[in-house]
Amino acid sequence: MQPIRRTSFARLTQKDVAAAVARHEMLYSGRMGGARAVFAFSDLSGLDLSGRNLCDADFTGAVLEEANLAGARLDSTSFFGADLRRANLAGASIRRSDLRGACLRGANLIGADLYEADLREGTIAEKDKFGNLRVMQHDLGPSEMGGAMLNSANLERAKMGGAAAIQADFTDAMMKGCRLVRANLRQATFAGANLENADLSSCDLSGANLAGAVLVGCRLTMAIMQGADMTGALTEQPSGRVPQDLETPIEDMLASHARWVESDGREGRPADLSGMDLRKVALFQHRVLTALIAPGANLYGLDLEGASLQGSNLQDADLRSAKLCGTDLRGVNLAGAKLNHADLRDAKLGPLMISDARLLPARLDQANARYADFRGADLRRANLTGTDLSYANLTDAELRGANSADADLTGAKLPQDLAPAPAAIVA
Repeated sequence: MQPIRRTSFARLTQKDVAAAVARHEMLYSGRMGGARAVFAFSDLSGLDLSGRNLCDADFTGAVLEEANLAGARLDSTSFFGADLRRANLAGASIRRSDLRGACLRGANLIGADLYEADLREGTIAEKDKFGNLRVMQHDLGPSEMGGAMLNSANLERAKMGGAAAIQADFTDAMMKGCRLVRANLRQATFAGANLENADLSSCDLSGANLAGAVLVGCRLTMAIMQGADMTGALTEQPSGRVPQDLETPIEDMLASHARWVESDGREGRPADLSGMDLRKVALFQHRVLTALIAPGANLYGLDLEGASLQGSNLQDADLRSAKLCGTDLRGVNLAGAKLNHADLRDAKLGPLMISDARLLPARLDQANARYADFRGADLRRANLTGTDLSYANLTDAELRGANSADADLTGAKLPQDLAPAPAAIVA
């Protein structure tokens, strides 16, 4: 740990801050005696504010170096020009907050919610004794967000124009519609990040890692891409075979598949969509697709609501941001699939009865389901071995008999009757 730099600002103690935060929470809850927390141009270095409600508080120009703000509620809070170097903001809610000109170098923002946050350039100036304006700085280096950890953070529609984020880590971050015009992103990591419709015009992405990132609709006009790793990045270009390459129209294939299912194999034939890019196919809602063969298929963002996909093979398929609420996925094979931000509310992921003596459990082993929504889903007996369920919402999900050995449940919302991070979920 680096030594905390001392400043000329008023140094607050943990007791001072606790009293101010208590009054702020009273105000926020409408109780008598409350007052807004104002920490502008104060030194709160190293203090603990974790888990507290500081929505709409004022930290303008404050020094929060190495402060602990993990899990805090900081929506619409002003951090204009604040020093947040090496601060812990993991899992904090910072929606629509003003972070213009803030220094986040080395800060921990893993899993933080920065929806519509303002991270653009900004400076604070004050008048000297001669009336001239003098720009105030926190002894900043060339990068205000250099080395910041934003893994799995939500930066949807955030404003980051001109931000300096050299070597920052945006792995698996949600960055839809994020505005990054002229940002310095040299050697930054965007592996698996969702940059759909983001604006990266005139950005410096030299040596950046964009492997597996979603770049659909992303603007890269005049961006510097020298040495950038684009391996497996999802763009408008097809990621595999497309329906136009098929001899039989896909509508006819799906209709034949439905006849095959409904006639117990006497009519029609099963559809094989292995490795196909199906993003432009809007034919799956409420369709009978039992035992569909589609390993490695690209179903990114598709609407499959209410479809019958029980017993289907979707191993290694891309279902990021797909709509699967109410879908029948009993006995499905989703091993290794990408389910980041997928909507699986009320989905049926329990076992499929093959015969009187055999049940086929659903497989989600080694799947990536960060931020997936499983509220009300039936996951009885599901194989969740090694599944990445970081920040997933499992509220009211049925998990009896499910095996979550080695699953990553960091930040996940679990049913109330379960331990925070069980090695195996068994009832």
